Amino acid sequence: MNPDDTSVLLIYTGGTIGMIENAETGALENFNFEHLQKHVPELQNFTFRIGTYQFDPPMDSSDMDPDAWCKLVRIISDNYNLYTGFVILHGTDTMAYTASALSFMLEGLGKPVILTGSQLPIGVLRTDGKENLLTSIEIATARHSNGRPVVPEVCIFFENHLMRGNRTTKINAENFNAFRSFNYPVLASAGIHIKYNNVQIHTDSVQEQLRPHYLLDTNIAILKLFPGIQESVVDAVLAIEGLKAVVLETYGSGNAPRKEWFLHRLHQACERGIVIVNVTQCSAGTVEMERYETGYRLMQAGVVCGYDSTTESAVTKLMFLLGHDYSPARVRELMNRSLAGEITL
Repeated sequence: MNPDDTSVLLIYTGGTIGMIENAETGALENFNFEHLQKHVPELQNFTFRIGTYQFDPPMDSSDMDPDAWCKLVRIISDNYNLYTGFVILHGTDTMAYTASALSFMLEGLGKPVILTGSQLPIGVLRTDGKENLLTSIEIATARHSNGRPVVPEVCIFFENHLMRGNRTTKINAENFNAFRSFNYPVLASAGIHIKYNNVQIHTDSVQEQLRPHYLLDTNIAILKLFPGIQESVVDAVLAIEGLKAVVLETYGSGNAPRKEWFLHRLHQACERGIVIVNVTQCSAGTVEMERYETGYRLMQAGVVCGYDSTTESAVTKLMFLLGHDYSPARVRELMNRSLAGEITL
């Protein structure tokens, strides 16, 4: 590909951004790219080629699953040498899961993959979709003077902020600032100018070849602790047939009850080869299992530290690692390593 040829592939999966209000019935209907051209005439002002790919039928993001992630990886891989960058239009509900999964599945990524969407449909007067879409396209095609992409990683752009995909969580169901990256600085802020935080951007893999991955194992459960959690509940989760990993959402900096039955159950599960990863229920902060006795007891039981990982990132990383058929010991080891900038060690 000639470095002077700037181009972007726009992939529409579904979600609010693509809904159009039918003037006659008032119902929201899924759009096609002709609608987009009509409602965002500014797209004509881009001087480069914009290719399009549309999921047919479009998916509500609450229906997103590993098959859809594999489809996205395939589309990006097949078109990797034809475009400067990629913009994925996606519903907001599971966007952080998709962004996290893609960050692991697109190993060696050297081009921008920007996920965006909106809280209001693109045809609505006050939509946030237009701004999100236009800025995402601009970021996906931004390059340094040497021709290298400015942001060669999987990101979410929403309401003026570009965030690393596997650090992001949806925090708001109705405001425009729907996403937050609590434990990692934003990669760019869009005001009059787009200001890039170059120090935080992951550029290690720019020289590598893209190595797409398609194997994911979903034999995972999330166990969120709460005061008074019943022994039978913990038993039921840990006894799930075929279970290979559990994301344990603990209190504060990785604390859990010191009840003997609880620690014993976790120890037994770890002995059986189930990988248990400790992440905090708090929005911000990190798990420090050596800080308090409660966390230390979990470590003794065989629970792995999840550091400052989001639940979305921990879940998709486990799916990715288990999909490779690694041994439990190898999965534990790799959970303690940053593969795509997802944890701070």
